[in-house]
Amino acid sequence: MGRVALTLACGDYDRTRALEDGSIRPDGIDLTYLRLPVEETFFRMLRHREFDVAEMSLSTYVATLDAETPPFVALPVFTSRMFRHGGIYLNADAGIDKPSDLCGKRVGNPEFQLTAGVWIRGILAEHHGVPLDSVTYVSGGQESPGRIEKGRVETPFRMETAPPGRTLADMLANGEIDALYTPRVPSPFQRRDPRVKRLFPDVVGAEHAYFAATGIFPIMHVVVIRRDVYERHRWVAQSLYKAFVAARDDAYGRIYDSSALRFMTPWLIQEIEQARDLLGADYWSYGVQANQHVLATFLRYHHEQGLSRRLREPEAIFAPESLEAFVI
Repeated sequence: MGRVALTLACGDYDRTRALEDGSIRPDGIDLTYLRLPVEETFFRMLRHREFDVAEMSLSTYVATLDAETPPFVALPVFTSRMFRHGGIYLNADAGIDKPSDLCGKRVGNPEFQLTAGVWIRGILAEHHGVPLDSVTYVSGGQESPGRIEKGRVETPFRMETAPPGRTLADMLANGEIDALYTPRVPSPFQRRDPRVKRLFPDVVGAEHAYFAATGIFPIMHVVVIRRDVYERHRWVAQSLYKAFVAARDDAYGRIYDSSALRFMTPWLIQEIEQARDLLGADYWSYGVQANQHVLATFLRYHHEQGLSRRLREPEAIFAPESLEAFVI
């Protein structure tokens, strides 16, 4: 019996580099790694099921579980994690000096169901006095007009669509929306346009305080297997999970090398040490057990925001083969 050939669509990450270069090979699998931008990966996997395995937005994946036969099965592999206090941008003349000033405002979201947006809205509602129904949400392309939701979205909140030909980035700079919740830095802010600023000027300080209070390092992306592939080869779930963990562990070792910096960040080593001190040695943890509270909080936010019909438990959203392993 030969090895099973699978395609994996995923971003360009240090924690998956060993899978891409072949130095780590999943047991029994010949893996073709397609390095793609996350938006392209998500769109192609959700719309056309083009890949056997793919990185996917946690929010999008959880929404697919409402289908009678969900099309994907997830692994508790978190290719992207990121604090999102830095993803809240304001029009400088909108009269927003503190989070609660967002109430009554018009807020852009490239897509309402984006994982970053779920976290931002949930955090603002739970910790900063911005109820979910206190703003009007405007969806559309951030940098190019015409972006649509990848899947069906039905929420009880006030929702609008950006006018044809308009982008949320320009609307923010011009004051047509008051704020923007986004995972990508908007172009006016990149250009240092004085009309656009962040809600939290000291992003790192705000995010450190959030972690100290909650213990949450937000999860953005999971890895999914197309259901037909999973049903045909149930063993690939654990083979892939083990390989992703090994690749992540390889990256842990490589990044903490002070002989020559792997990335163009002058204080990389010190920042890693700071992350370990604050978040723990396994600061980019995989698996459900180490992330129970993070996942439960996200699933609650997702349900409260009308993006999933029922509240799910963390263990229920992953392939059972990836949740346990043998011991000797």
